[in-house]
Amino acid sequence: MKSSAKSAAVPATSLPSLDAPVRPRILIADDNPQGVELLEAYLSGIECDLDTAADGEETLHKIKQWHPDLVLLDIMMPKISGFEVCKRLRAEPATQEIAVLMITALDQQSDIDRAVEAGTDDFLTKPINKTELLLRVRCVLKSMINKRKLDRALAYIQAVERGEK
Repeated sequence: MKSSAKSAAVPATSLPSLDAPVRPRILIADDNPQGVELLEAYLSGIECDLDTAADGEETLHKIKQWHPDLVLLDIMMPKISGFEVCKRLRAEPATQEIAVLMITALDQQSDIDRAVEAGTDDFLTKPINKTELLLRVRCVLKSMINKRKLDRALAYIQAVERGEK
């Protein structure tokens, strides 16, 4: 089940309310259709927009076009590995702050170390525990929401200081 966000863009000059709801975007990047379906089912109770990608190239393209807040990133994908996708995200200023939760069947300490070196924010091994996944996703989204509120408050204060408000 794929869905895309359908929200209106806010003009850069307006200062939205700090309490304005922002629907988070989660991109599921996994080449296994059953894995994608399972993650979609697990995330069905979270208010968010979901999209999917089946390989590393598609993942990078969708990130550039859709700007997700969180990427659930399988490591073992065709074309470009999850490790490389994560490294590229961290290398670009426009994508550095996108949260990455790597999900994989790899479970060796060296794999976890490699994921951390690539820049992942968190790491889950398969089979995925629903409770653990939801806890981590909610934690990432809560952190993202708090950062947005802080950024908006800072922008408002700076606008007031410049005499724009």
